[in-house]
Amino acid sequence: MAFARATGKHRRPSRLTRKGATIAGVAALTTSGVVGGLAAPAMAAESSLALDDTGINQAMSVGDSLADRIDAQAAAQQEAAEQAAAKEKAEKRAEAARKAEAKRKAAEKAKKEREAKERAARAAERKRLNSYTAPVENSYVSTGYQTGGALWSSGSHSGVDFHAASGTSVRAVGSGTVVEAGWGGAYGNNVVIKMNDGTYTQYGHLSSIGVTVGQAVTPGQQIGLSGSTGNSTGPHLHFEARTSPDYGSDIDPVAYLRSHGVNV
Repeated sequence: MAFARATGKHRRPSRLTRKGATIAGVAALTTSGVVGGLAAPAMAAESSLALDDTGINQAMSVGDSLADRIDAQAAAQQEAAEQAAAKEKAEKRAEAARKAEAKRKAAEKAKKEREAKERAARAAERKRLNSYTAPVENSYVSTGYQTGGALWSSGSHSGVDFHAASGTSVRAVGSGTVVEAGWGGAYGNNVVIKMNDGTYTQYGHLSSIGVTVGQAVTPGQQIGLSGSTGNSTGPHLHFEARTSPDYGSDIDPVAYLRSHGVNV
């Protein structure tokens, strides 16, 4: 019994047709977005395959090569990403270290500047405390030291008189401690200060007293107001400089002030 040859959709493709289809499929893979870039070199290498190799063997060989290349590329990309992350982390640590160092230097600079200002302020304060000033501002000596006359029981003036209207501010000429503040007989209301250098200064005929015994005073500090109390012919300040708190130990007040840098 004779059999009819299969035709149409039931016809089995020939070996040559299957091989061509397989090669065409591989070619499609090499030009696709998935493996095109990596497959091209592989296809060039695989072009040396023997002509009698089957299409399926060619496809498997090319596929294995592409898979290896894709794995290698993925590993390289992973390594590059890790290196980039490590580099970024190192850069952040370095930047943080730079900022910390800059902050430390700024704090150190600020500390040094603050300490320098404090030293300058202390030096200025020491200079001020060791300075001297006139007992009445913008005044002049109206009666000199050791001027003779019947007005003084000793026969001469034991101090100097500074011109001052009643109520004019009277100031300590330097730093010291008040040892007397009150009525002083012929001196009227008076203040006596033991200066830090061991000498004494006296301020007489005051209309009012603004300090108390034991109080520390500084140069230029107001200690009272001028007046005409006690043995006085009118408002003024009687100023004396002494080597001790006792009457009779007086020294030239103008020379005393000038020795301390006061221009009178």
